[in-house]
Amino acid sequence: MIREIVNIDEDLCNGCGVCVPNCHEGALQIIDGKARLISELMCDGLGACLGHCPEGAITIEKREADEYDEVVVVKQIIPKGKNTLVAHMKHLKEHGETGFLKQAVGYLKLHASEIPFSVDAVIAEVHNTKVESSGGCASGGCPGSQEVSFEPKNLRFAPMGAATEVPSALRQWPVQMHLINPAGATFQGTDLLLAADCVAFSLGNFHSKHLAGKSLVIACPKLDQGKEIYVEKIRRLIDEARVNTITIMMMEVPCCGGLSQLVQMAAAQATRKVPVKEIIVSIKGEILDESWV
Repeated sequence: MIREIVNIDEDLCNGCGVCVPNCHEGALQIIDGKARLISELMCDGLGACLGHCPEGAITIEKREADEYDEVVVVKQIIPKGKNTLVAHMKHLKEHGETGFLKQAVGYLKLHASEIPFSVDAVIAEVHNTKVESSGGCASGGCPGSQEVSFEPKNLRFAPMGAATEVPSALRQWPVQMHLINPAGATFQGTDLLLAADCVAFSLGNFHSKHLAGKSLVIACPKLDQGKEIYVEKIRRLIDEARVNTITIMMMEVPCCGGLSQLVQMAAAQATRKVPVKEIIVSIKGEILDESWV
């Protein structure tokens, strides 16, 4: 199959690290003074890191790729050094890829005598890595894939069968980005709310406070395919539907930031300028940040 994967020119890379926070999968890290792709498995080829490299060291390459093979990946990483290998294996652990992690450990043990650094030290360092249940991606883990449990606070629901049902503020259908028609009358001259799929399930007042009076489009920058189609549809919403404003609602997890990247790409191609607001929602349903960008 054909895959799009990040390629890093180590001769051009100066290790500045600007690309790292813009990789929403946590697949890039600065190791031994260079940006390293520590997980082809997690690289989605979106290219959110591309425009942030001041040296032009990052490109996206299309290539024929076999089904993911952890042993092949480990063989490719070993020449890059112990630190890159450790980062890769920690990344697998933090994303719950225990099957691939066992394959990596098995290969290292079998070929320990051929590897130019201590295999035992690598395994020990990975084994001692604590997997956080929440927080940022400083170690390469992605909170968007980690399980978190918490108790809702002070919830008061009307009894079953009560007449006090909350009305929906939805103004149109469909709402999924692949299905909407930017030329549709429902988008003409409206205020657009572009929400990540998970947002409405996290916010109890999503309809009454955030959706009311707006047209809605939903998307998932991590799981959806055909993101170039999304960029073109957003551009058409700006240029052809002439939306007044765009409000982007994203979850706090890093992968959700890809939604903002899609809007930025579309805005750069559009002939009109529209005000854009970003709202960041916590996994517990709190507004963490709200600002015009």
